Amino acid sequence: MDPCPFVRVLVGNLALKMPAAPRGSGSSAGVHPTTAPCYCRIRLNKLPYQTATAPLLPSAEEGPASCTGAFAAAFHVSKADLDRATAKPALFGPRRTARLKVAVYLGRRGTTCGGVSSGRLLGKVVVPLDLRAAVAKPVVFHSGWVAIGKRRAGRKAAPAPAASGGAAQLNLTVRAEPDPRFVFEFDGEPECSPQVLQVQGRMKQPMFTCKFSCRSNSDLRSRSVQSDPGNGGRNWLAKFGSDRERAGKERKGWSVTVHDLSGSPVALASMVTPFVASPGSDRVSRSNPGGWLILRPVDGTWTPWGRLECWRERGAGAGGDFLGYRFELVPDHTNSGAGVCVAESGVPASRGGRFAIDLTAAQPFGRSGSPGCSPRGSGDFGHGLWPFGSFRGFVMSAAVQGEGRCSRPTVEVGVAHVGCAEDAAAFVALAAAVDLSMDACRLFSCKLRRELSASRAELLR
Repeated sequence: MDPCPFVRVLVGNLALKMPAAPRGSGSSAGVHPTTAPCYCRIRLNKLPYQTATAPLLPSAEEGPASCTGAFAAAFHVSKADLDRATAKPALFGPRRTARLKVAVYLGRRGTTCGGVSSGRLLGKVVVPLDLRAAVAKPVVFHSGWVAIGKRRAGRKAAPAPAASGGAAQLNLTVRAEPDPRFVFEFDGEPECSPQVLQVQGRMKQPMFTCKFSCRSNSDLRSRSVQSDPGNGGRNWLAKFGSDRERAGKERKGWSVTVHDLSGSPVALASMVTPFVASPGSDRVSRSNPGGWLILRPVDGTWTPWGRLECWRERGAGAGGDFLGYRFELVPDHTNSGAGVCVAESGVPASRGGRFAIDLTAAQPFGRSGSPGCSPRGSGDFGHGLWPFGSFRGFVMSAAVQGEGRCSRPTVEVGVAHVGCAEDAAAFVALAAAVDLSMDACRLFSCKLRRELSASRAELLR
């Protein structure tokens, strides 16, 4: 398995110095002219904005003490994005470079009713990035102070002069590093038992096959999950496989088994907690979510690896409802059955989005967050650093289409988290579970897709 090149752009060490009030201006010398909070809006090319707080430092403070070591923003760039960002616009024109834009605002975060930022713009900084150099090795594009203000708004980042006069200064570090990933693509909807292809540029080759089926919770509970009855795996199935029968108001028993090319099962996503409509409603609520277990075969038995909960949230305004999710890793060496949450967010139900496990922000900005062991390895499981000892930086993401749309998920998995094909299969099964949850969380006033309805009819016969 060969990975696809990706580059991760990291921004951190944000800090702001404002000019002190001059003597005789009615304020004490050396006092900042404002105590209002400051924040930055950060954008790489046309990727969505990310927002981070910029701490206000005394104007006399310089050097290492000014570097907060805090993470601010991360952008993930694929090989296709790299090619588009650096393509020559004309036959003899200069090659373009990526541009990181940082806009500094004074005031609290938020927007007005017209969608305009509620803060007052202090200035902008633009950092040009030659991301081609970062495909092979880490590159630091900027580290240090740069003067901002109306006269410097939109200017390229340059070291701030020793005495900046009345100009505010922004400290930031911008670096890029290689972040190769394995990319997999379903060639059909998960409920249609598709093949899963590995994507390498324009080449696609079969890697796994999926088998969708409807099964009862009692069937799953009857299987041996762990050879050791004292292990927490059996407790997980007993806890999250309990019956909550509500005739006509539940969706249950779906599963997707991932096989390798030899036909051996290598991962399983099984719905162990039915998706049930909350009382007096036709939706799955956050207080009563449906649940999946992601299992892997260990010594001939299915062993829990992760747990996914999904529900349907009411959206505000024109945004509409969205699919809420929470994913936990299941400890290997503890009997408590308590998982560790590594992802919790939501995906718009109408237009879809991305499910992601990305722990970049949980790592100190001063060091790389990429290295880590695969889910199959022992790593630091069961120790104080778990799960961050094994899950660091970007882990995986999966594209999720909106409800009612044909969905063929694309899955990206960080190379650091794949030691063998079986490791990748667990993430593929997780992506299938997330995609199917979009259907499982549809309003109960809506009919399911024909493939799902037919499977449930077969189960009832």
